[in-house]
Amino acid sequence: MYQRILVPVDGSETANKALIAALQMARDSGGRVHLVHVVEGLSPMVADPYGAYSGEVIEVMRQSGSKILEDALVVAQAAGVPADTELFDNFGDRLAEVVADAATRFKADLLVVGTHGRRGMGRLLMGSGAEQIIRLSPVPVLVIRGSESKEPAVERPR
Repeated sequence: MYQRILVPVDGSETANKALIAALQMARDSGGRVHLVHVVEGLSPMVADPYGAYSGEVIEVMRQSGSKILEDALVVAQAAGVPADTELFDNFGDRLAEVVADAATRFKADLLVVGTHGRRGMGRLLMGSGAEQIIRLSPVPVLVIRGSESKEPAVERPR
């Protein structure tokens, strides 16, 4: 069974579903989870003309990410699963690369992510974080779909 499970969290319904699934697996196998949140860059409209973000915006984003991690940690503790957290706030780094690197450093043997299951134009415009993570992950990825998703859940064994 999986002993070291990495879970990216962003406070969304799908990420929360992934967290619950990961906690159940960890509890059943006597494993632990590593919760990560990646503070991603914002639209250029929020940046100044030179592409920099104001210090206030960055601080709000960090605080929001810290709160998301804190909430996820409380859920893990309530489930009786050992857990720790890590916040990434290097603007410009791609989500999937950060998550893959974190999985390697944590020595994860499974990554559990949520997906919104976007299709068509939504997928084109928003991209698929889960899909990018699947491509770059050094370990198997269990994808938990949200209730609005029309696509089947995917597990990618390695």
